[in-house]
Amino acid sequence: MAVINTNYALDAGLNPRRDALTMEGGDSPYVNYLVARPDNRDDPRIAALAEALRGEAVKAFIAEKYAGAVIPAA
Repeated sequence: MAVINTNYALDAGLNPRRDALTMEGGDSPYVNYLVARPDNRDDPRIAALAEALRGEAVKAFIAEKYAGAVIPAA
Protein backbone atom coordinates (compact mmCIF):
# COMPACT_ATOMS: atom_id res chain seq x y z
CA MET A 1 0.00 0.00 0.00
CA ALA A 2 1.19 3.52 -0.74
CA VAL A 3 -0.07 7.05 -0.48
CA ILE A 4 0.63 8.75 -3.79
CA ASN A 5 -0.45 11.84 -5.66
CA THR A 6 -2.92 11.40 -8.48
CA ASN A 7 -0.40 12.46 -11.12
CA TYR A 8 1.91 9.58 -10.13
CA ALA A 9 -0.97 7.11 -10.12
CA LEU A 10 -2.00 8.22 -13.60
CA ASP A 11 1.59 8.02 -14.88
CA ALA A 12 1.77 4.45 -13.52
CA GLY A 13 -1.30 3.48 -15.52
CA LEU A 14 -3.59 3.36 -12.50
CA ASN A 15 -7.11 4.73 -12.48
CA PRO A 16 -7.57 6.38 -9.08
CA ARG A 17 -11.37 6.21 -9.34
CA ARG A 18 -11.15 2.44 -9.80
CA ASP A 19 -7.89 1.37 -8.17
CA ALA A 20 -7.66 3.52 -5.03
CA LEU A 21 -8.63 2.14 -1.65
CA THR A 22 -9.63 5.64 -0.61
CA MET A 23 -9.45 9.15 -2.09
CA GLU A 24 -9.51 12.63 -0.64
CA GLY A 25 -12.80 14.44 -0.93
CA GLY A 26 -13.46 17.69 -2.74
CA ASP A 27 -13.18 19.54 0.55
CA SER A 28 -9.55 18.49 1.11
CA PRO A 29 -7.26 21.25 2.39
CA TYR A 30 -4.55 20.00 0.01
CA VAL A 31 -5.29 21.95 -3.15
CA ASN A 32 -3.22 23.81 -5.68
CA TYR A 33 -3.18 27.59 -5.49
CA LEU A 34 -2.46 30.18 -8.12
CA VAL A 35 -0.15 32.72 -6.49
CA ALA A 36 1.78 35.74 -7.69
CA ARG A 37 4.40 38.06 -6.30
CA PRO A 38 2.98 41.20 -4.70
CA ASP A 39 4.23 43.33 -7.61
CA ASN A 40 2.25 41.12 -10.06
CA ARG A 41 -0.93 40.96 -8.02
CA ASP A 42 -2.87 43.26 -10.35
CA ASP A 43 -1.24 42.10 -13.59
CA PRO A 44 -4.02 41.50 -16.14
CA ARG A 45 -2.22 38.35 -17.34
CA ILE A 46 -2.53 36.83 -13.86
CA ALA A 47 -6.23 37.75 -13.77
CA ALA A 48 -6.73 36.19 -17.22
CA LEU A 49 -4.98 32.99 -16.12
CA ALA A 50 -7.10 32.77 -12.97
CA GLU A 51 -10.27 33.26 -15.01
CA ALA A 52 -9.20 30.63 -17.56
CA LEU A 53 -8.38 28.07 -14.84
CA ARG A 54 -11.92 28.46 -13.47
CA GLY A 55 -13.52 28.51 -16.93
CA GLU A 56 -15.81 25.93 -18.45
CA ALA A 57 -13.32 24.94 -21.16
CA VAL A 58 -10.68 23.96 -18.60
CA LYS A 59 -13.26 22.17 -16.45
CA ALA A 60 -14.43 20.21 -19.50
CA PHE A 61 -10.84 19.31 -20.44
CA ILE A 62 -10.09 18.08 -16.91
CA ALA A 63 -13.31 16.07 -16.78
CA GLU A 64 -12.57 14.41 -20.13
CA LYS A 65 -8.83 13.87 -19.60
CA TYR A 66 -8.90 12.66 -15.99
CA ALA A 67 -12.37 11.07 -15.71
CA GLY A 68 -12.99 12.32 -12.19
CA ALA A 69 -9.49 11.60 -10.82
CA VAL A 70 -8.71 15.35 -10.79
CA ILE A 71 -11.10 17.96 -9.45
CA PRO A 72 -11.14 21.26 -11.39
CA ALA A 73 -11.00 24.66 -9.72
CA ALA A 74 -14.29 25.98 -8.41
